[in-house]
Amino acid sequence: MSSVLSKAVVVGTSLWIAVVTSSSLAFAKAPVAKIGHGNIVKLEVSSSEAEITRGLMFRTAMPEDSGMVFLFHPARAVNFWMYHTLIPLDMLFVKDGKVVKLFEHVAPCKSENPHDCPTYPAGAGLSVSEVIEVNSGWAGRHGVKEGDQVTFDLPN
Repeated sequence: MSSVLSKAVVVGTSLWIAVVTSSSLAFAKAPVAKIGHGNIVKLEVSSSEAEITRGLMFRTAMPEDSGMVFLFHPARAVNFWMYHTLIPLDMLFVKDGKVVKLFEHVAPCKSENPHDCPTYPAGAGLSVSEVIEVNSGWAGRHGVKEGDQVTFDLPN
């Protein structure tokens, strides 16, 4: 009888582990953005001031359908630059679920003086709730333009 009981315990425990594992996977969804007509980008999320300041600095590559989203909740005026950013990027400035400004093929700033690096946009900044950075040319290859809808699926 003990061998039947121990098999039942093992099977029961295995089922419980399988249920817990599959439940955990449902909550571990990767953050994504849906942009325009069916374009999906897997995102790294930057929300703290330190994460926002570092951004994609010093990266040498990024997978094609990946990017970084910078969260500004509540919305605020921001400028971005390419100081110590080694890969060219497209920048999508988002507010109220729409691309309000798109900068394509933004080149790295090679200067060691951050004051020599241009900002995007130039001037006082643009009020946005999110900025998405993707590889240079991604927006053009996927037909993304200003005015396109953007929805986020971000873990809480």
